[in-house]
Amino acid sequence: MILEQFSLKGKVAIVTGASRGLGQGMAVGLAEAGADIVGVASGDMTSTQKEVEAVGRRFVPVPADLRETTKVIPGIIEKTIENFGKIDILVNNAGIIRRQPTLEFSEEYWDEVMNINLKSAFFLAQAVANQFIKQGTGGKIINIASLLSFQGGILVPSYAASKHGIAGITKTMCNEWAKYNINVNAIAPGYMATDNTAPIRADEKRNQSIQERIPAGRWGNTRDLNGAVVFLASSASEYMHGHVLCVDGGWLAR
Repeated sequence: MILEQFSLKGKVAIVTGASRGLGQGMAVGLAEAGADIVGVASGDMTSTQKEVEAVGRRFVPVPADLRETTKVIPGIIEKTIENFGKIDILVNNAGIIRRQPTLEFSEEYWDEVMNINLKSAFFLAQAVANQFIKQGTGGKIINIASLLSFQGGILVPSYAASKHGIAGITKTMCNEWAKYNINVNAIAPGYMATDNTAPIRADEKRNQSIQERIPAGRWGNTRDLNGAVVFLASSASEYMHGHVLCVDGGWLAR
């Protein structure tokens, strides 16, 4: 039956940036579909753990600063295998944004954003893909892209570059890893009510202009990605490879 294909019962998912916002929402959504969760974040994941455990799934927190790629990635893999014996799903969600006029944009801001948003996503996906191949099971990798995978934005050059990069590596990984039964896809959220967008929502004029352009008439919330992430994590999406799925309230249709 088709609904059974969406079940994640018995699956193990690593979710980065799991302490709050979209990462927390997706971790809980995957748990509701049956998956146990390994949460990776530099912040406190207590509330995420409580929500995951409330739906009867296990949650293992792995505190990690993803700027230290080579130091932390092996430990994330080891901790997951130690607790669950396998990995089935990776959601590369961790990300930050820095705002500054492009004429003044600092190298520090550039490196900070690119290292977390793009470099860590690539090397964590690489490590997980190698584990999938070792297991002989295949698996699902879901990268979190953005509307700025398609647009340039304002005051966010490194963020836009990193999210264009996420779309690019999603396609590159798909081309090389599909033969191993690894599905690599991405989700591009629209304007979501998270900490990253707080400064924009606080600007009354800009907030109004954004909402007026969104056909759905509202900002997205932390649960709006759950249908997409469960679909891409499940066997219902077996023939999807290298796709960037927009969940944007219709923004790009305007």
